[in-house]
Amino acid sequence: MEDYEAILNALMAHLNPAGMPQDNTIPVGISNRHIHLSQSAVDKLFGSNYQLTKLKDLSQPGQYACKECLMICGPKGVIEKVRILGPVRPETQVEILQSDTFKLGIKGALRLSGDLAGTPGITLVGPNGSFEVIQGAIVAKRHIHMLPEEAVRFGVTDGESVTIEFAGERGGSLANVIVRAKENSGLECHIDTEEANALGVKSGTKIKIKK
Repeated sequence: MEDYEAILNALMAHLNPAGMPQDNTIPVGISNRHIHLSQSAVDKLFGSNYQLTKLKDLSQPGQYACKECLMICGPKGVIEKVRILGPVRPETQVEILQSDTFKLGIKGALRLSGDLAGTPGITLVGPNGSFEVIQGAIVAKRHIHMLPEEAVRFGVTDGESVTIEFAGERGGSLANVIVRAKENSGLECHIDTEEANALGVKSGTKIKIKK
């Protein structure tokens, strides 16, 4: 009996190596406007060789909120105290809400993170000066982070567009949610504060994938 249980436990560990939950729900993370900086942007905004200050870790491995904030400026207006997320990236990226585009006076480019070609520019203002972002202002597409093995379990593939379903008094469905199945990912569905408020969703709410 003991040998049988050992074999069964080993098999289950192989099938579920990271201790992944065996139900079909995914927690929600809610994103507000934020900024990802290149090192050249950090140097221009804060001073040469400046190092961003970690405030707290985020759900995605290796990513964190920084103590530092910036002002973002468009042709028609500004938004102050926009949080920087670390670590630094190859390109500067500013993620805003759809309503922010009207205040700033720029077009809303609905994109996945990193897809910056042809997106609007914006100006960042920090304690040491300003930095002109030639392209890089986006409204983030809703998406789900997961590991490749989790994608297999959910029956989806990287880059696939799915529909998600929320429970609750203001529950409903959201279509065009992009699966991002990459290594070193934490299982979480990301929507922005406008989408969350419309559906009465709080951080940590569980969703299901409807295909």
